[in-house]
Amino acid sequence: MVSELRELFVRDLQKLIAELEAYPDDASVWRVRGDIVNPAGTLALHLIGNLSQFIGADLGGAPFERDREAEFARRDVPRAELIAGLREVSARVVSALDGLDAARLDEVSARQLPGFPEGMTVRYFLIHLYGHLNWHLGQVDYHRRMLD
Repeated sequence: MVSELRELFVRDLQKLIAELEAYPDDASVWRVRGDIVNPAGTLALHLIGNLSQFIGADLGGAPFERDREAEFARRDVPRAELIAGLREVSARVVSALDGLDAARLDEVSARQLPGFPEGMTVRYFLIHLYGHLNWHLGQVDYHRRMLD
């Protein structure tokens, strides 16, 4: 299951990069319209922080200092910087999951978050994180098409 999750994370982070590359310019990545308050750039920054913390640092031991507030406050970050961050987080995910012993999947996660079941396993949390990535990937796709 670890190798399958690794492949899915890598595939969908690459899809997120392709979505960002499909925007006509850097400014449109940050444009908001209607009830959309988190543009694609914000979602990319959030996913970089989320996956770097929960997979790269927590499971892979890679040093990472997360600033969740900045993920939602920063604006006008160039696409090239966002894409570089997504490539970096993809490498962190690969490294962490390649080094993860499958037996750890059934261990209770060291990080127990509000709203998650008590005794949440590493497997459960990884599946959640993959779903979280896809939820935001879909939002980015919708955002880009909405602006066309």
